Amino acid sequence: MNTKAPSKDIRHSLLKAQRNEITEHYIYTKLSDRTKNTHNKAVLKKIADDELRHYTIWKSYTGEEVSSNRWRILRYFWISKILGLTFGLKLMENGESKAKINYSLLSAEVPEALIVSEEEDQHEKEVIGLIQEEHLKYLGSIVLGLNDALIEILGTLAGLTFALQNTRLVALAGTITGIAGALSMASSEYLSNKTEGKHSQALKSAVFTGIAYVIAVVFLIEPYLIFHSPYISLLFAVINSLLIVFLFTYYLSVTNDQPFRKRFTEMAVLTTVVGLISFGLGYLARIIFGIDV
Repeated sequence: MNTKAPSKDIRHSLLKAQRNEITEHYIYTKLSDRTKNTHNKAVLKKIADDELRHYTIWKSYTGEEVSSNRWRILRYFWISKILGLTFGLKLMENGESKAKINYSLLSAEVPEALIVSEEEDQHEKEVIGLIQEEHLKYLGSIVLGLNDALIEILGTLAGLTFALQNTRLVALAGTITGIAGALSMASSEYLSNKTEGKHSQALKSAVFTGIAYVIAVVFLIEPYLIFHSPYISLLFAVINSLLIVFLFTYYLSVTNDQPFRKRFTEMAVLTTVVGLISFGLGYLARIIFGIDV
């Protein structure tokens, strides 16, 4: 047990660290109790025990019990349950609360601070990476389905918007194209995995690709079923496409530790450029073929 009382500023940081540790202890414990996968349960239990040990270290200096942040427990528990353990826990470990704790400063009066800091980094970089989640194996298939749908269907909608200038017809044509595209992409992904000898994951890869494609199609066609103006519908379709790109890119950046801004910019620019080109082609088609609907 530590006998030397820390300075006022250090004590304030220690109390903040205590609350973080006990809060995350309960988050990991709650997730461990609700997880059926025995491997993931063991990983989560180990981190929960480490967080409680860190809490005890800080308590030996402050001499106080600190309550947990119940809202934070609920928030990250449900994020992890809905969007996946890896995403939820990495989002938590990268949170602002830990960034505000200067372990180097704490080490001036608390020798164990640097050891705790190293263990916290290990949780983020190594231990959480041991968590096994099936859907993460198929992120490539999901990316393939979303990218293809956003580029192909948005381009089709942009071209048809100017060529037909009728929201119902554009929605109908987009739906037919979207269903055909989803089936085509799913079958291609299935055959590709079979060819590469990945027989065990061929069917699931195809399903994930097809589902991702259909979800993107629904978001892109929805505005044409709500608005009467084809141009307003196209505007919202573009906004929806950028929203999908933003959300999924953010998910990937957190889960796979990838740079968010660069990846988002690439996908957003590519999607927008294809839409503009297709819109221009629709304008030319309307003039060349004399379409008037």
